[in-house]
Amino acid sequence: MSEFAWWQRGIVYHIYPRSFQDSDGDGTGDLAGITGRLDYLQWLGVDALWISPFFPSPMADFGYDITDYRNVHPMFGTLADFDALVARVHRLGLRLLLDYVPNHTSQEHPWFVESRARRDNPKRNWYIWRDPAPNGGPPNNWVANFGGSAWEWDATTGQFYYHAYLREQPDLNWRNPAVRAAMLDVMRFWLDRGVDGFRVDALRQIIKDDQFRDNPPNPDHRLDQGPYLSLLPVYSTDRPEVHEVIRAMRSVLDEHPERLMIGELYLPIHRLVAYYGDGGNGMHLPANFHLLLTAWRAEDIAALIETYESALPEFGWPNWVLSNHDRHRVASRVGHEQARVAAMLLLTLRGTPTIYYGDEIGMHDVAIPPEFVRDPWEKNVPGLGLGRDPERTPMQWSAEPAAGFTEGAPWLPLADDSGRVNVEAERREPTSMLGLYRRLIELRRREDALSVGRYRPRGVRSDLLAYERSQAERRFLVVLNLGHHEQRWDLNAGELGHVVVSTHLDREQEAVAAAVRLRPDEGVVIALA
Repeated sequence: MSEFAWWQRGIVYHIYPRSFQDSDGDGTGDLAGITGRLDYLQWLGVDALWISPFFPSPMADFGYDITDYRNVHPMFGTLADFDALVARVHRLGLRLLLDYVPNHTSQEHPWFVESRARRDNPKRNWYIWRDPAPNGGPPNNWVANFGGSAWEWDATTGQFYYHAYLREQPDLNWRNPAVRAAMLDVMRFWLDRGVDGFRVDALRQIIKDDQFRDNPPNPDHRLDQGPYLSLLPVYSTDRPEVHEVIRAMRSVLDEHPERLMIGELYLPIHRLVAYYGDGGNGMHLPANFHLLLTAWRAEDIAALIETYESALPEFGWPNWVLSNHDRHRVASRVGHEQARVAAMLLLTLRGTPTIYYGDEIGMHDVAIPPEFVRDPWEKNVPGLGLGRDPERTPMQWSAEPAAGFTEGAPWLPLADDSGRVNVEAERREPTSMLGLYRRLIELRRREDALSVGRYRPRGVRSDLLAYERSQAERRFLVVLNLGHHEQRWDLNAGELGHVVVSTHLDREQEAVAAAVRLRPDEGVVIALA
């Protein structure tokens, strides 16, 4: 099985650094805190940790507005702390992935300070500047992801600059070779420092239409979706030239062996798979977020898997995500019991799974009182529930004050169930959510069929979804009950097997012949004879 890369067999664990572990009592997580919790990740059985940005930043968008790509924000520690983290990660046999934010900088980045100083500054063309429209307004109708026009007037130089997100996050001009060279050197800096790859932020945004044409209206837009989706961003995102940029990034990554590049891409599947490139020159893993967006029904999930598997290029490796720092947690979307079923789905599908910190203990979104709201998206477009604070609350380690996350006041409120939903309590309880995740991860690591084996759909019946994973002589049938009542799945004629894991963790070695009954909100993995 040596033909498979580590990341094809592996599991990625996503850490939001402000919320994982605080080591100095200021209420905000940091790099030393992550280092101190690495033994837990090794015990859990994951292979790589991906850390959201920790670079110097004014924190207008909590680190995605960067002023220095080659350093650490003092809130998170120092470069020495980072080096210690890398060393410890590798000693434990883990890998480390960083967030790479190539689309935009902070407005306080020295490059932008120069760019906006005057029109003839050498760095003027490092960002996207345009004259006003004939009526004096913005150059076109492009809307920022966080609401409002994507163009900000600069009185000093009499032009607008473009920002796909906040006005504090001006977009770099990747059509400029000097920008491209500087940003590729940022990748080299961290690769030389020992990182094992990158998650590339806002990948589809990097190149914009060179004619700056208006985006067409979205005929299916709903008011509760926010203003950004009122237009179809065909000219401001997913432009053909982005693939030239990806090829350049990939060439840098390939200067170092066994590195991984994941692309953040919210795109329909037929567009998503284009980001694999032609084989060897695209993203290793264009991030598949469709489980976050698809209705939690057996027929819809089955259709998604079939569509995705059918669209993948022959060399393309699938990947799956249940939660992340920008979307509601899976336990809040589907409920606590179905979150167990979702865990089984994530860890038995073909492809590389990503676990968002805290999902493995059943953390849910936390209601944030207005006075504690931190996310600029919620502040810019209030009342629509677009804020991301609820899914970014501190990791719940124990029943101690502040859930063992900090000795100070947490930067966001804790969940009211942190006294029982925490790592310490669930490590003692074999049937907990954490117990289920660890059992599934252990099984996946032990059985090639469940990590790199073939996938074959077995169908949908009512609320039941079934599929088979196989490798050599090993075959497993996965049956998931996405409903809340008991159901029966009939096996094929002559099939026999036994349950190796149930989401309820109480049926191991139970013999299965002819059919298997599933309780409400139950999933089973059956080893077929």
